[in-house]
Amino acid sequence: MATEKGSGITAYSVKTKTKNVPMINPVIDVKSGRYIATGTDSEGNKMAAIMGKAAAEEHIKNGNAKKGSGW
Repeated sequence: MATEKGSGITAYSVKTKTKNVPMINPVIDVKSGRYIATGTDSEGNKMAAIMGKAAAEEHIKNGNAKKGSGW
């Protein structure tokens, strides 16, 4: 589950087992009606976070993420 910390998208890193890790260069895709932000952490590990439509549109509007496929 994605959370909003400051102005960027943060998520749980499975590899390092840490919460609220900032996502670098997130891209939000729509797959099966779900909004999924994908990106990397500062160490280059891949991350993903699922969010609602309102949160996804807000991040794109603020310039925190880019639109991906499925829009």
